[in-house]
Amino acid sequence: MIKYTPAFLTKLEDLVAESDYILRYEKGNFKSGYCLLKEQKIMIINKFFTTEGKINALLDILRGLVLDTTRFSEKSLKLYEELNAVEKVG
Repeated sequence: MIKYTPAFLTKLEDLVAESDYILRYEKGNFKSGYCLLKEQKIMIINKFFTTEGKINALLDILRGLVLDTTRFSEKSLKLYEELNAVEKVG
């Protein structure tokens, strides 16, 4: 299901863009490779990560959040549901 490709990263970025959160890539000393500012609804991921690292960081963040899906496109909603289904099975 999870493909570590730039195309899959773009799908995850599109999903986040349709949510209430803002995704930013910046340099920083994040212990986990990312920082989540829940109050401001900002996700910050280390910009020096590889594609695989960025995907893993986004997946970690998305597993810990419940997003408002009312603004999601059909593709993003399907992806979000698939990611949540994998989490419940795994």
